[in-house]
Amino acid sequence: MAILNITPDSFSDGGTFYKGEPRLDRVLKYAEGCLSAGSSILDVGGESSRPGASTISISEELDRVIPVIEALRERFDAVISVDSSTPEVMRESAAAGARLINDVRSLQRLGAMEAALETGLPVCLMHMQGTAKTMQDQPSYKDVVIDVHAWLMRRVDACLAAGFTAKQLVLDPGFGFGKTLEHNVALFQDLAQLIQTGYPVLVGVSRKTMIGEITGRPIEQRIIGSAMAAAIAASHGAAILRVHDVAETRDAMIVMQTLMQGMQ
Repeated sequence: MAILNITPDSFSDGGTFYKGEPRLDRVLKYAEGCLSAGSSILDVGGESSRPGASTISISEELDRVIPVIEALRERFDAVISVDSSTPEVMRESAAAGARLINDVRSLQRLGAMEAALETGLPVCLMHMQGTAKTMQDQPSYKDVVIDVHAWLMRRVDACLAAGFTAKQLVLDPGFGFGKTLEHNVALFQDLAQLIQTGYPVLVGVSRKTMIGEITGRPIEQRIIGSAMAAAIAASHGAAILRVHDVAETRDAMIVMQTLMQGMQ
């Protein structure tokens, strides 16, 4: 899953694809490169979820993502995902050609559950402690693995009760969303436990603070660390890897698989 943040303030690539309006020429060129490098999903988001980020208006989010989804749908044969928690954006994105909803708030915004259900699309449910503004203000857990897994399964139960099928649901433990490095490492070490629930698991650690804390590298120098973490997640059974650097991640996965499994 290649990340396309249509925002001015995302932590890693804010402004790359948006400056007052979507920069469609850059978006299309980047998307083409990602697909050529091995991506099969293009994840389009118009609202930053970085620590401390503020919410934006519905109309602003729509203006950011809908033209991009339409342009991608017209140009490429790929799965387009919308990274949104907003009911109106979910509906409009589905109409424009999105085929997956990736919601960092797990359908908890007012009306989001109903909107997602109406679209008939699969949904990725992510764990986040607190809100984007508060999530890194001293996050704490009794046991992060047990707590996160239990929370995600409660969201699964809520979705099933609302009318979703199990096949429509993907889980994301939310690395970096209301978690310290210690929490992130513990979740990563027990990733197989979440995968054993039978639901596909999405892992997104690309260029995040946890990679910087482990390597001591600034954002622009976290490509190798991010690719290695993604490859390890894949080796544990992660179904979707959400990344900025598709080619590098693909190389890391190929090397790991070849060396661990041998030549097929």
